[in-house]
Amino acid sequence: MTPATASREAPDERARYRPDPSVLTALRSPRLLTREVLAGLVVALALIPEAIAFSVIAGVDPRMGLLSSFIMATSIAFLGGRPAMITAATGAVALVVAPVVREYGPEYLIATVLLAGVIQILLAALGVAKLMRFIPRSVMVGFVNSLAILVFIAQLPQLIGVPWLVYPLVAGGILILLIMPRITQAVPAPLVSVIVVTVVVVVCAINVPTVGDQGELPRSLPELVFPAVPWEWGTLAAIAPYAFAMALVGLMESLMTAKLVDEITDTHSNKTREGWAQGVANLLSGCFGGMGGCAVIGQTMINVKASGARTRISTFLAGVFLLVLVVVLGDLVAMIPMAALVAVMIMVSIEAFDWHSIAPSTLRRLPKSETFVMLATVVLVVVTHNLAVGVIGGVLVASVLFVRRVAHFVRVDREVQPAVPAEGSIEFARYRVTGELFFASSNDLTTQFEYRGDPERVVIDMSEAHVWDASTVAALDAVVTKYARLGKRVELVGMNARTSDLHGRLTGTLGGES
Repeated sequence: MTPATASREAPDERARYRPDPSVLTALRSPRLLTREVLAGLVVALALIPEAIAFSVIAGVDPRMGLLSSFIMATSIAFLGGRPAMITAATGAVALVVAPVVREYGPEYLIATVLLAGVIQILLAALGVAKLMRFIPRSVMVGFVNSLAILVFIAQLPQLIGVPWLVYPLVAGGILILLIMPRITQAVPAPLVSVIVVTVVVVVCAINVPTVGDQGELPRSLPELVFPAVPWEWGTLAAIAPYAFAMALVGLMESLMTAKLVDEITDTHSNKTREGWAQGVANLLSGCFGGMGGCAVIGQTMINVKASGARTRISTFLAGVFLLVLVVVLGDLVAMIPMAALVAVMIMVSIEAFDWHSIAPSTLRRLPKSETFVMLATVVLVVVTHNLAVGVIGGVLVASVLFVRRVAHFVRVDREVQPAVPAEGSIEFARYRVTGELFFASSNDLTTQFEYRGDPERVVIDMSEAHVWDASTVAALDAVVTKYARLGKRVELVGMNARTSDLHGRLTGTLGGES
């Protein structure tokens, strides 16, 4: 690429990722700024019980989850590649690091978070984010549906074995969430729902579970810490597998969430930047004694879909409000009934689910393989409670089904050209190979030829075929070898440039058929 070409493309690349509206635009518009501020407040309220719950899953003090959420949300607002996406402590990461706490203790957890941050930065530098293009739409739909199911399942503990008054409070909260957008969208419906339900509970002195019942809230600002672990190879060997798993799970969930927000907002985001920003955010979280995390899909949907936020302002303020709420206004926040937050999260799960994907009309039109991939992704996520496992499994299932389909797309047609004595030609067999040839489709290529029934001259026309790998070159070598043993001559004609180059470099070097 010439410097002139690079200079022409650089502005286009910047324009592709330019946020709309920008932070500056939002700051100049009272309406947009109000929307961003209120969205950040709603997200902060929703983050509190989630962070506490994830801390319990990881086996650490709830304050670690809350402070980690604050640090990651505020830092990703400046560093991340996807505006309006929320990053905080998550259940997927908590499940991965929980064994570290059980076996080695919280200090080793901090070291694991730091190492995971470094790994994420390295993976981003290696271009892992570019692999997102290989995730099929059916896997993406499965990802969306499974996260909606997980968000709903996460609310069940707050609906089982609780006072009966919780149920009408949740129903009332959902009713407000349904009606409020029809009245006005100036104020986020989730905020109105939380405030109204909380006021009802306080005024009527209703005894139901509250945020304060979930765990102790921090009373001071986070401080720099240094994990008290022996810095030796034994420590690295102990935490490295967990750190690598945390890095992969965090990146996968964050990049998938970013892609989902891209579709919702009809904008583009820089996935590579988001990858290394997640790593830096985890490093900062570890430096302040946090448990790490990644993009939080539930709170991101509240921010983007329910509240209509579009800029980094909402993400930054979500972290700031979270800290203010738990440190300064902890006593007030502790009074918020869990029913109010459960109502919000239930509506998030309902709105996030792709109901069109399971409509009878869609299922009739869609190929069964597409539906199977979507269902496989959902089942894997729900069973493992790990979005990354489901996505990877879904991609593998889709790949296997794709290979099976294309394996049957190769066709070999045979035609015997008669001899023309007047022109001095001899009889020969012409085979025309059509299709994409790789390890799956070329696996039975050698069985498509009539070796003994063909004349002494055989022409294999490759003008409508493309060779992709060494397996196909080996198959062609085997065909030539079989004819040679019968004393017959084979000509390969019509290869395109790339096929000819690959065949020329590998033919005769792969062992062939003995």
